[in-house]
Amino acid sequence: MNALNLTPTILALVIILYFTVLYFIAHYTSKDANNLDFYNASKTSPWFVVAFGMVGASLSGVTFVSLPGSVLNNQFAYLQMVMGYAVGYAVIMYVLLPLYYKRNLISIYGYLNQRFGKYSQKTGSVFFMLSRIIGASFRMYLMTMVLHDFIFVHFGVPFWLTLLVSLVLIWSYTVKGGIKTIIWTDTLQTLFMIIAVIVAVMTIATQLNFDFSSVYNEINSSQHSQIFFFDGGWEDKNNFFKQFLGGAFIAIVMTGLDQDMMQKNLSCKNLKDSQKNIRWFFVILVIVNVIFMAMGAFLYIYAEKVGLSLPVNEAGAIVTDKTFPTIALNHMPAYLGVVFLVGLLAAAYSTADSALTSLTTSFCVDILGKINTPTVKRMLIHIGFTLVLFATILIFRYVLEASVIQNLFRMAGFTYGPLLGLFAFGIFSKKSIRDMYVPYIAVLAPILTYIIDIYSEQLLFGYKFGFELLLVNGALMYSGLLIITKSNESNYRSANK
Repeated sequence: MNALNLTPTILALVIILYFTVLYFIAHYTSKDANNLDFYNASKTSPWFVVAFGMVGASLSGVTFVSLPGSVLNNQFAYLQMVMGYAVGYAVIMYVLLPLYYKRNLISIYGYLNQRFGKYSQKTGSVFFMLSRIIGASFRMYLMTMVLHDFIFVHFGVPFWLTLLVSLVLIWSYTVKGGIKTIIWTDTLQTLFMIIAVIVAVMTIATQLNFDFSSVYNEINSSQHSQIFFFDGGWEDKNNFFKQFLGGAFIAIVMTGLDQDMMQKNLSCKNLKDSQKNIRWFFVILVIVNVIFMAMGAFLYIYAEKVGLSLPVNEAGAIVTDKTFPTIALNHMPAYLGVVFLVGLLAAAYSTADSALTSLTTSFCVDILGKINTPTVKRMLIHIGFTLVLFATILIFRYVLEASVIQNLFRMAGFTYGPLLGLFAFGIFSKKSIRDMYVPYIAVLAPILTYIIDIYSEQLLFGYKFGFELLLVNGALMYSGLLIITKSNESNYRSANK
């Protein structure tokens, strides 16, 4: 029996059991929760729990289905970027975290206020929220689409209802405890994701009568296992140096300058524990990424050995994002369908619940400027962002074309460039700036970056930017801040204030 033969009753029981566990955790962790518990768990989170839970939030639901599928075209090239993370996380441990803890920040964009002023803080917060809303909506859309198109459509459940119920459930178990609850639910959901991948590999190995050594040998000798790419020039997207450099700066901006990820770090008891968290988070992340990519290679090995036809697009190319769900749901025993469903739920919700909490925190602290926001008002803000995600995802589903959504998601990544420029200027320069002009520079930098990206091949003799475009964006922001530097430097705000 495959997963599509699962009855609605069995499927409902799986989902009910899944959320029962989450609600049990939420109930336990949110007792007598106050604003500080919601924002930073009153700095009581065990670092090892934070480290493990951050893996699930970092991977997201997109990674759960996309990373294994990407092995077909990119082999293990993604590991080059993961290696670059080591440099980025070192910067976070020894530069950013000491800065945040020294200033006792709840929102990391509070640093921009202390260093430059309120316009810089609100600019950083708005750019974060814009990126997080689009990014979380995109990821949630893809995961809900997989859940709906592969499973719930067979039971007559419309997409919008699948989405609405999902978001309401996420809101209800995060609205009271916030990050104090997220720390523990993300840990559980990371565990579910890893279990799903391991069970998938074991199940496929059983189908092929392989033992562990056979699985390793098959993956190692396959055409999918190449890690290092030194032969291609800088125009090659898998070029080692591009990937490594991109990984370093992606780690800095998407973890160290991202309220969603740093909110978890700042819930640790002290700086030393937070640094331990980052160190072990990186170790676990490397291991998990290797497991995901190994499973991806094994999926294609299985398809080749049994002559399985994978889903293709109109051009006849394999739709790699559907490789894992297709094999797990259509060609494996029913129990793997259940495990895949739980893993998919974990992957989707570990991104959305964390996003809702960080969005609420940033709005209360950075935009409203109130740490002690009344509980009822904070809950209303929380449900407001839930509705924003719901509306955005519906627009993705029913209004925009796939290419537009992809470009919108890509453009959301441009918002990290201004954050990189702002924080770099604040840390490495002691100059004071005209704070009121920061929003204009922050808007102009991504626009110029986008134009440079469009015409790069004509201007740079065929060179096409990859992740290093982030550096261009950050450099433009930094340059813009130099332009609005105050002439009377005796009035600057000290970077060490």
